[in-house]
Amino acid sequence: MKLRLDKYLADMGLGTRTEIKEFIKKGFVTWNGEIVKKPEQKVDTQKDRVFYHGIEIPYHTMEYYMINKPAGVLTATEDKRQKTILDFFDHSIRNDLFPVGRLDKDAEGLLLITNDGALAHKLLSPKNHIPKRYFVIVSGIIEQQDMDAFAKGLFIPAYGKEKQKIEQKKETDRFAAFQAMPAKMKILFLDKEKKQSHVEIQIYEGKFHQIKRMCQAISKPVIYLKRISMGNLELDHSLKLGEYRALTEEEINNVRK
Repeated sequence: MKLRLDKYLADMGLGTRTEIKEFIKKGFVTWNGEIVKKPEQKVDTQKDRVFYHGIEIPYHTMEYYMINKPAGVLTATEDKRQKTILDFFDHSIRNDLFPVGRLDKDAEGLLLITNDGALAHKLLSPKNHIPKRYFVIVSGIIEQQDMDAFAKGLFIPAYGKEKQKIEQKKETDRFAAFQAMPAKMKILFLDKEKKQSHVEIQIYEGKFHQIKRMCQAISKPVIYLKRISMGNLELDHSLKLGEYRALTEEEINNVRK
């Protein structure tokens, strides 16, 4: 694949295209052993060698990371007012990464970060029924009828206070009522003193605020939510909140399966 030199370096996280053009003009970049001062210089990502301040910058086509998302952070690539998940990544990381799917702002846990659009599409496509597991604490004591309702498939009404938006035909798809696919709920612990339940929930789709809406539908509102797996990818529990690491080759292969 051939790219402009400034795009090549931007993809590898050396800065914005504007910043990189200045680096190139100042002679900080060499291409196949020669100083090059033209940002538009074509680079063959398979054959050419590019150095910045004497350090080789190889081109990696696809990259894969997992991050343990903290609460209070947006699952987005950028936002002018709020912290996003990519703000946790070192600036040396390439700039075309994005989170695969959503995780609520106040939720924690596993997020896959990549630049592999084809893989992201496969993981998020409803027809592929990729399972996602969550550790959830809800208010109230879960009973067998609640688990049966999840297993059967709940009808989820229009999202709370947003019904007015539905009526005004704004954000219709996001907030509309829907019939949830059958899901699995497993009781982990019943805290009868606090009147709370610790459960594991597995779903096969990714509607807006889906876990919260499903639990609300059985009158057991969510107190705490953490994603622990997505498909074959399990959260590395050694990662502290906000920490990330590259996936291993085995994990990448498992996710692709």
